[in-house]
Amino acid sequence: MSLRFKSLLCILQAFLMLLSVFSVYDPDRKLRMDRAALALTGVSDFSFAPITADALKVSESEKEQCRAWFDAHIRTAQAPAYDFSIGTRSFRRHLSDWQITIGEESPCGAVRRGGKTTIITLLHRKSNLLAQVEATIYEAYASCEWTVQIRNDGNARSPVIRRFYAADCTLETGQTTLYVSKGSQPAADDFALVKAPLSPAAWTFSADGGRSNSVLPYFNLSGTKGGALLAVGWTGQWYTSLRQTKQGVHVRAKQEFFHAWLHPGEAVRSPLVSLTFYAGDNALKGFETFRQMEVDCICPADIRPMNGYLLASEFSTETCGALIDAVHAIDPAVLNTVDYFWMDAGWYTYTDNWYDGVGNWTPDPARFPQTIKPLSDEMAKLGKRFLLWYEPERVREGTTLCQIGKQHTGWIVQDKDNLMWNLADDDACAYLTAYIAASLKENGVSIYRQDFNFSPLRYWHKADRLYYNGRRGICENHYVTNLYRYLDALTAQVDGLLIDNCASGGKRLDLEMTRRSLPLWRSDYNCRDADGTVQPAGLAATQAMTYGLSCWLPYSGTNPFSDSLYAVRSTILTHPSFAAPYPATLADYSAIRGYMTERYFPLTYGGVDSDKYLAMQFGSETAGAALIYRRENAADETYLLRLNGLSPSQRYTLTDMDDPAFCFTATGRTLMETGAELRLAQAPQAAIVLYTAQTP
Repeated sequence: MSLRFKSLLCILQAFLMLLSVFSVYDPDRKLRMDRAALALTGVSDFSFAPITADALKVSESEKEQCRAWFDAHIRTAQAPAYDFSIGTRSFRRHLSDWQITIGEESPCGAVRRGGKTTIITLLHRKSNLLAQVEATIYEAYASCEWTVQIRNDGNARSPVIRRFYAADCTLETGQTTLYVSKGSQPAADDFALVKAPLSPAAWTFSADGGRSNSVLPYFNLSGTKGGALLAVGWTGQWYTSLRQTKQGVHVRAKQEFFHAWLHPGEAVRSPLVSLTFYAGDNALKGFETFRQMEVDCICPADIRPMNGYLLASEFSTETCGALIDAVHAIDPAVLNTVDYFWMDAGWYTYTDNWYDGVGNWTPDPARFPQTIKPLSDEMAKLGKRFLLWYEPERVREGTTLCQIGKQHTGWIVQDKDNLMWNLADDDACAYLTAYIAASLKENGVSIYRQDFNFSPLRYWHKADRLYYNGRRGICENHYVTNLYRYLDALTAQVDGLLIDNCASGGKRLDLEMTRRSLPLWRSDYNCRDADGTVQPAGLAATQAMTYGLSCWLPYSGTNPFSDSLYAVRSTILTHPSFAAPYPATLADYSAIRGYMTERYFPLTYGGVDSDKYLAMQFGSETAGAALIYRRENAADETYLLRLNGLSPSQRYTLTDMDDPAFCFTATGRTLMETGAELRLAQAPQAAIVLYTAQTP
């Protein structure tokens, strides 16, 4: 391909991404345009070069690079990496308008484990606006993050705030290749990892109608002068632009639509921006460092791998007594593998379908005359958690929350027959928090599934006009901020509560939600209809989703809706779930699921093609597992397994879980460069190869 043709493709790509901005109210159309733009120069069928275990360790020079950048662009009064305008005057271009105070750096608490936080205070000399930057550095991982808050401390309305960029800076990575994953459509290629060269024409990525359908808000920028992994934490209409410059990549990140003044005492905040720096041009280094930073510092500390059991789907009509009997009827051998029981939608009163009752968050008295507590109590006696489904941000006409919300101006925002509970209103947020917390306690819920099945951007903008003086983006900003407060309050009020982030399966997988939750249901492509119909290529899609999503997130879950050995092994995740009949083929994969919280290496990309292999590796430099999938039409019975992330001089032993006679010993260098040949005689077949470093 000629350089001129490549340049034309890049320009067309940037143009399509720019056009998609005008489709923000039509998520399906925007998704098609974004995916078409990515396809022009992006590829998914690629492999990563070998990288040694030592090269994966965060070096002192990488830590120093992060510290130097953090001090020069965040803990600074000279060249900040963020920007906003007050009226027509840019903060960064008129630093003399501000009194800047850099606070003392102090260790973080439980929320940001392993970090050190600084508060930078910016006082506007010509108004009563006060801005604060909360900045945290995780030195052990060469990572840092920050948010910007602006508050009106005066007695009159503030000047207009606009061009509110959480990040507006250049990262000196040299010529840069972008790695990004598709979002959740849902489709068989959800979370597919895409590799594409950046160009001088800016690429703009953003949410679709307020949720992440097109792409996930994570970007690995792998350059000739080093790399940086950028993550944007904003559970709304986030926006990120990336442009190749002579030095590297110019990055901009913000809430896409914001142009507003503030009432006295009112505050707004930016999205969270996270950067992880790494040396070299192997993007795996960025993925691995970021994942371990998430596990050790970001994800809720009490998360561990778990198996789930779908006790009642959204189509269930069983009574509380019948469900208790079903729990006691489970084979003890199966019961020992279960960590939590899952009850999905429809446990409340509704008319025709489960979704017309959202807003009635009290159990159906005909099925649960004493609430659901008798059932959750039985689970607790067995040492099992109880997961219950809610969708509190959506309410339907005639439901309890609808009637309550309509008694208060601004608590409900309506569009056609769908209504949104307006978390942007502080009183509405407080009411919902108390209401749901009481429901969780009353029903004995220990895992709270929060679903979210509509695109909120249209509602936010409508509320801006109706309730917020036409100030663009104010409703979204308060809504997202209060969403985090709501979730934090639930975990504070309900002992031991875990939050399952569903959102139509994987449409809210940003870093702020990662801090508070885990996605036990990552894509609705794995849903089945009431008659039991599953999606085509469902198992291949499950494998491929793990392949792509694991680059960014260490925890996820789904359900195979099949009890075959191939299906069960296609769903080896940190948090898989199963439905009755529970698979007799389910072995103890707890050790492998434990490896999934360590390092991750994509080995062979197969997409969802039935004639290909797909393989991936999880673990550390001393022990781990490779998952190899031969699809049903893959003709070759042999697969050459090349591992990654090992110590070249260390000797390793490979064993096959299904073949006791298979035992292969070689050095790490041989396993990474030459590999070991495996035979998978059946199609389809899922093989698991364990590797262990030999003791000297």
